[in-house]
Amino acid sequence: MESDKHFQNDEERSLLGNNQRVYRHASLTGVPSTILEPPNVYKSRWRSIRIMYLTMFLSSVSFSICMSSIWPYLQVVDPSAGSTFLGLVVAAYSLGQFLASPIFGGWANIQKNSYVPLVVSISINIAANILYAYIEVIPAKRSWVLLAARFAIGFGAGNVAVVRAYVSGATTMKERTPAMANLSAGQAIGFIIGPGIQAAFYPIGYPGIVHIPELHIDLYTAPALFSAVLGVVNIGLILTIFSEHKVQDDDIGGGSIQYSSDTEDLLTEADVDKPDTVAVVASNITFFVVLFVFSLFETISTPVSMDMYDWTKSQATLYNGIILACAGILAVIVFMAIKVVTKKINERAILLGGFIFILAGFIVYLPWGNIYPDYQLTKLVPAIMNNTNQSSTVGPLIINGTDVTPVGCPTSQAWCAYIPKISFAQNIVGSLCVAIGYPTCNVMSYTIYSKILGPTPQGTMMGWFTASGSLARMVGPIFISYFYSHFGPRVSFVTVCAIVLMTILGVIVVYKRLVPFRITRKPLRSYTTN
Repeated sequence: MESDKHFQNDEERSLLGNNQRVYRHASLTGVPSTILEPPNVYKSRWRSIRIMYLTMFLSSVSFSICMSSIWPYLQVVDPSAGSTFLGLVVAAYSLGQFLASPIFGGWANIQKNSYVPLVVSISINIAANILYAYIEVIPAKRSWVLLAARFAIGFGAGNVAVVRAYVSGATTMKERTPAMANLSAGQAIGFIIGPGIQAAFYPIGYPGIVHIPELHIDLYTAPALFSAVLGVVNIGLILTIFSEHKVQDDDIGGGSIQYSSDTEDLLTEADVDKPDTVAVVASNITFFVVLFVFSLFETISTPVSMDMYDWTKSQATLYNGIILACAGILAVIVFMAIKVVTKKINERAILLGGFIFILAGFIVYLPWGNIYPDYQLTKLVPAIMNNTNQSSTVGPLIINGTDVTPVGCPTSQAWCAYIPKISFAQNIVGSLCVAIGYPTCNVMSYTIYSKILGPTPQGTMMGWFTASGSLARMVGPIFISYFYSHFGPRVSFVTVCAIVLMTILGVIVVYKRLVPFRITRKPLRSYTTN
């Protein structure tokens, strides 16, 4: 009997120290853990994870494909709309995602299935993009229809919570950081491709290749129609290739203890620690700031370029699309670098480093010097003087078949007279810093949060996490649109710097609590069965 006990202890030590894969029974969803899973299951699991990469990519495309053209498009459908309403339109996307993320995440948790929430959300996104493309056909209140379309696109993007929860549940602790980096890379590539697609449609121009009462296909509507087609492809892949998979975290116990789903069923609430509430709340606040700052960056880039550099609507659409695409390429490089850097540097330290880059970017953005933006009126007067057939009202003019829209800083913005111009070099350097800091903070926030939550179903919690980011995207554009139009870039960017600095200090305070979830187990004999 004593020898049997010694043999059992030796066997346990052998298993604990063995790095080779050992077969584990299927989980509740019928999928084994990664500790020796059959090759066909392994391939199916990673095919499904890659489908989630694609879904995240396409969700990002549906958001960014129209970002650089929303402001010009809004002015086309409603010339009376101002930059404040632009903030509402941009925020509408995030409001939709804010409301939808907990719904879709909780739905996936309840059903223990990601199929239906994914298909429904993508279908909503497709319908919303079609509505966006048909706004010019609608006779009245088109600016509000534009706002509704962006809200619906955001509501469909609530599936991001389902995507991240699925990837978190289908990967082990060791796999999670690279998987989350790849997922975020897919998101970043979407940000690259989106503005790039918008820029590719630039030759179509306005009013475009089709301009009939029933349909307009032009510079502003073609990207939305293209996004709808991509959504149809995404649904097809989910229905034909995607499979549900769930694995247990191999290292969640803090050592090399590995357990099957049978063992998991024997764990009681007393055996399993709950996620650290302080760490969960801190992670949500941190992610809020990350998305808040980036929403300012993407919202204000077009108005700033039009005010500071005298760009027309078409030029702003093209050039900002190129700038955002370059920033996205840099972000992908950052994501790939993170997969290597995390092997040597603590993830929390990398998170702090990302915030430092963001802070540096907005410091660079601060206007200084004695060169001031040109007023729109000074740019418009020569065009009026050279054409006696035109009225003397200030507004869009057609001269020799060319759209001569007022360019420069609007006279309605009093700060244009005393706030220095942001040089183009400042804009580029600041954008580079943000393009490095944002993806770093984004992927680290998700990775740290998923590890804090541990092995519990993460759909609902990821839904709230995504909702915190969506709330930031909702508040951010409204905040920056108001501050920018009333106080100018200096007050706006100083405020952002203060917010980022406080976040850095907050992360330092909770630094030691932002650690992976750990299971506290009773002695192994408590879970043995006869």
